[in-house]
Parts: sequence; structure tokens; C-alpha cells
Amino acid sequence: MRRNRKTLLIVGLVVALLLVGGLGGGEAYARHRVENCISSQFQQQMGSKIDVSFGWKPLLLTMFDNKVSSVTVDSDDTKFGPAQGMVVHATFNDVVLKDDGKAGGTIGSSTADVTWSNDGIVKTLGGLVSGATSDPSTGTLSFSVLGGLAQLQVKPQIVGDKVQVQTVAASLLGFGLPTDLVSGIVDLMTESLQSYPMGLTATKVEVTKDGLHIALKGGPADLQPAQGQQQTSVTC
Repeated sequence: MRRNRKTLLIVGLVVALLLVGGLGGGEAYARHRVENCISSQFQQQMGSKIDVSFGWKPLLLTMFDNKVSSVTVDSDDTKFGPAQGMVVHATFNDVVLKDDGKAGGTIGSSTADVTWSNDGIVKTLGGLVSGATSDPSTGTLSFSVLGGLAQLQVKPQIVGDKVQVQTVAASLLGFGLPTDLVSGIVDLMTESLQSYPMGLTATKVEVTKDGLHIALKGGPADLQPAQGQQQTSVTC
């Protein structure tokens, strides 16, 4: 009798280990598959390479119901519209995949924090400016224009649900800068601060000592399938 109990105990432990190992292996497989699928979709819409992490729900369950509780996305070099060098930390909630991810999916809601450095702004504006400084006390950005011969000061602010950039001052050796030059800089910067994917819109913009911080929020939105995904075996 004692030997039978010992045998049953050993068998039970082996079965439990196999079940745990099987579930662990299944979760690892599901995580790899779902991560590949979702990464390609978000990466295409954010215009840069990203790191993704997932919420509390085991991704093994996602293989059956195509639902992800939340997806957190981080990128150090996102390109929204013409903008370059944006650092993004975003969370997308209640993601539902269509046709195992091959047909994209839907997003329930989202939030994001975007940091745009002075260096990134200068890089975006290209040859129009040669340097930028930011002043949190006044909420303004100042640009060196025409090799430092001219100065342009602008102020970004929320108007409705969009960021608008207004000219505060512009001077060239004590004279006003050409209107076309000022408009070109302001328009390009404004476009960079209004081009957000997946239904995200700006709720706050603030000038920091290093550049800009923008808070974004989004409601229900579509998640587009990655190009070529429908022709591949990469599914969720």
C-alpha cells in the first residue's frame, strides 16, 4: 500500500511538471508569435523600430480569442509625419485582432507621452535652422536662422485637440525675417506636431529645458495589417 501511494505521488508530480512545462512552452510560443505579429503592425504605423510588452493576460489565451488586454510600445526614434527623433512611450488598451492578425485589428483606447528634443527639432527643420533652445519659463522655443544671423521665437500651444505653433518674434539684424521663411519653419513644425497615428490627438504640450513634451490620448481606432502580412505565415 505504501509503495502504491509513493508510486501515485511520483506519477502525480511527473504529470504536474509536464503540465507546467507544457503551459510554459505554450506561453513562450504564443508570446513569440503574438509579439512578431503586433510588433510589425505597430512598427509600420509608428514609422520606426519599437519594443513591445503586454498586459496581465497570458498570450496563450490570445491564440484562442484574439484579444490582448494592453500593449505598451516604446521607441527612441519615432517619425510622426515629417518629425524626426521623437521618443515615444505609448499604451494601447483592449486590442482585438482580426483574422488572427492578418487583417489588422481594433484598439479600444490609447495614451502616449512624446518627447521631442531640440536636436530632433533642428534635424526635422533641416537647413532652415542651425540651432534651437527652449525656455520653460516662457513656453517658447528660439531658433538660429541663416547661420545665426537671424532669430525666430515660437510658442506651441493646444488649440482644440491640435498643437498650433505661433510666431512670437522674428528678426534679422534688427529687421523682420522674410514672411515665407518664417512660415516655412512654423508650418513644418506645426505639421510635425499634428501627425499622429491610430487616432491619437494632443491633450497637452509643454516646453522643457531640452525641447518639448506632448501628451496624447486616443479612443477607438483601427490597427492596420503590416504590409505583406496577409501573404506570410506570421499570424497571432
